[in-house]
Amino acid sequence: MRVAAIDIGTNSVHMIVVRVRPDLSFEVIDREKFMVRLGAGGLDGRALTAEAMTAALQALSTFRRLADSHGVDEILAVATSATREAGNGGEFLSRVARETGIRPMVITGAEEARLIHQAAVYGVDVGSARAVVIDIGGGSVEITLGTATETQLARSFKIGVIRLTERFVKGDPLSRRDERRLEKHVRDEIDRYCEQITAIGFDRVIGTSGTILSLGVVAATAAQGAPPPELRNLRVSAKQLRRLRKDVCALDLEGRLAIPGLDPRRADLVAAGAVLLDTILRRLEAEELTLCDLALREGLVLDYVRRNKQQIAKVDRIPDVRRRSTMELAERCNYYAVHSQHVARLALALFDQTRALHGLTDREREWLEYAALMHDLGVHISYERHHRHSYYLIKNGDLRGFEPEEIEVMALVARYHRRGTPKKTHEEYAQLNPVLRRIVRTLASILRVAESLDRSHAQVVSALELQDRGDDMLLQLGTSGDAELEVWAAQRHLAPFERIAQKPVHLEAQSVNTEFTTTRNRPRETGAFRSSR
Repeated sequence: MRVAAIDIGTNSVHMIVVRVRPDLSFEVIDREKFMVRLGAGGLDGRALTAEAMTAALQALSTFRRLADSHGVDEILAVATSATREAGNGGEFLSRVARETGIRPMVITGAEEARLIHQAAVYGVDVGSARAVVIDIGGGSVEITLGTATETQLARSFKIGVIRLTERFVKGDPLSRRDERRLEKHVRDEIDRYCEQITAIGFDRVIGTSGTILSLGVVAATAAQGAPPPELRNLRVSAKQLRRLRKDVCALDLEGRLAIPGLDPRRADLVAAGAVLLDTILRRLEAEELTLCDLALREGLVLDYVRRNKQQIAKVDRIPDVRRRSTMELAERCNYYAVHSQHVARLALALFDQTRALHGLTDREREWLEYAALMHDLGVHISYERHHRHSYYLIKNGDLRGFEPEEIEVMALVARYHRRGTPKKTHEEYAQLNPVLRRIVRTLASILRVAESLDRSHAQVVSALELQDRGDDMLLQLGTSGDAELEVWAAQRHLAPFERIAQKPVHLEAQSVNTEFTTTRNRPRETGAFRSSR
């Protein structure tokens, strides 16, 4: 099933087209956005301007053609603050229906907040924690408190960046007096509600939509010296955003246009946006903000899917967002399910039996499992250089719930499962910090051995046990058939693991009903372990 979701906002109109799968997950197959400034001059009961309505109608006509080209089964469209408040909002929606066939529904601020919260906790791995979600739009700001399954508090405030800019930004650059007036207005609006949130307590703050994402990119670029490669789950400190506020408020428009990473179309609104976001974070006493590129549109899809389960598919069979996202990507790429799951079991067994060697934690264990499940995705493109294709697919596979550095580590571990080993001449590997480089080397060495031990894809190695014999290590393999190919392959790929072990590793294979027989590898090579499951 294909669904298009459209958000007719105060600053922009957005659309995503998604494919809903039988397990009720979805993937975005197209997206489009136009910044039409529908609410410019049309808030607080004033009429939408003819120019803004024309621009919005042109964008929506394009959306309709794009949706039709994808053969969508359903178009979901909502209108928010600008249309909700405008004296001629009803007239505008009638024109939209008449000229495009799209029939938007005006939603309340509270409903908008609820839908945004659903999307944010779908994209960010909240788990059992409690999260605050902040969405800054052109006309309103939505602030929610809740978990992955429940929205406890949801409010919308009329303090969006277009509204604040029109009311408080009287000069360029923003004067200190106007900045104080703007901040006081925001605090007056949110103070009691934020007090209620802090009294309940929360574990993290998530920020969504264009203004926050733009500010996050600029702050991260300033801190790192280069634009971040990924936005989803990127953490930005409140101190960085506070410094950004000071910087943008001191610049005129020309100066703001030169800020690295800033979308030029937001240069006239960024000062109000920076003051607004910083004020909210201060009032919440938050130390950092997690960015999320899912918002109202994705919330519409999630809400539709949850209300129409019987028409679409069964209930989602995998509740954990990280595991579900991993399996969704693997299934999209037609992965070798039996082989990949077996390799993952072998890799985890080896990881568990070498904890004393590598000193890694359950966090890295999870990365290894997911890298093992996805290590052969590149075959979906072609067998040759499929390890490199796997890296690309994992990096660009729309994995949810992971932070950017986690995705990078998993992609590199998969990339090094086959031929080359990690080298500082490899650009992506070299960009990691020393701790993450060591983790990649360790996990990749384990995955190489595990993948080799299912070289025939026949799952003949059913058990592993690694023994430290002092001068060397012994990897005993319990087999259910002829494991000659697996032993040969493992011997070829033991060297990186031996460097981790700092001693030679030898292999022994035995049928489950016979004594172990020894197969010696070359002095440089290694391997050995038993499944712990």
